[in-house]
Amino acid sequence: PFVGVDVLQDEALREGIKAFTDWPTIPQLYVKGEFVGGSDIVREMFQSGELQALMAEKGVALGEA
Repeated sequence: PFVGVDVLQDEALREGIKAFTDWPTIPQLYVKGEFVGGSDIVREMFQSGELQALMAEKGVALGEA
């Protein structure tokens, strides 16, 4: 389903993630292996409804909050 990783415990991993995505900040969201964005982008997508649409498009079920 998903994996949470505490990148704050491993500086090499943290820097590797930033280099891999060419995105300077963490946390980062990946959906089905695809980089979506950092928390600022994800928040904007959620507020506009784009995130929910992306999840539906990718077949990711969302539960009630």
